[in-house]
Amino acid sequence: MELESKLSKGVYVGCLTIFLSGLGSWAVLAHQDNGSSAPSRAEMSDTRFAREAAQGGMAEIQLGKLATARASNQMVKAFGERMVVQHGAAGDQLKAAAQKENITLPASVNSRDQQIYDRLAKLSGSAFDRVYAKDMVDDHEKDLQAFQNEANSGSDENVKAFAAQSIPMIQEHLNQAREMLQAVSQTSSRRTAAHPAGR
Repeated sequence: MELESKLSKGVYVGCLTIFLSGLGSWAVLAHQDNGSSAPSRAEMSDTRFAREAAQGGMAEIQLGKLATARASNQMVKAFGERMVVQHGAAGDQLKAAAQKENITLPASVNSRDQQIYDRLAKLSGSAFDRVYAKDMVDDHEKDLQAFQNEANSGSDENVKAFAAQSIPMIQEHLNQAREMLQAVSQTSSRRTAAHPAGR
């Protein structure tokens, strides 16, 4: 009886020691995870912004090339050419900033931008002009907000600086996209008025 009692006491103490040792190890590991080894939420946010900006820039270049080939309006063609040149240069600046921070950027556009490209690739002439212009307004409005957020709230100095430097370009593109949309909408309205349906 006494032996059983000593044995169960020994098992209990042994189990308790293992449990407490495990708890202590877990606490140490958990504390280390919150240290410099794991990226902070702010760093992950900077990384996400950089990756999304890279994909967005690639999409602008792809669509810009499509606009120079498919658009009928000279203003739309010129805007497309500007997207290829200026987003190409911005992409190079982003790559340099990402390299300094060891951020790996994606090599292709995301699935949403690919769907937009596929839809636009089936259009040409004034139909292309209208859809492309509308898409460029929507896209640059979202971009402007994302870049302003990163410039104001980002924690990574290089990525934050890239965002801040890009804001004037995006604002200019948004203004031009709005003018382009207005121009192609007026053109299509005049055509509809000149050739009403059913006549």
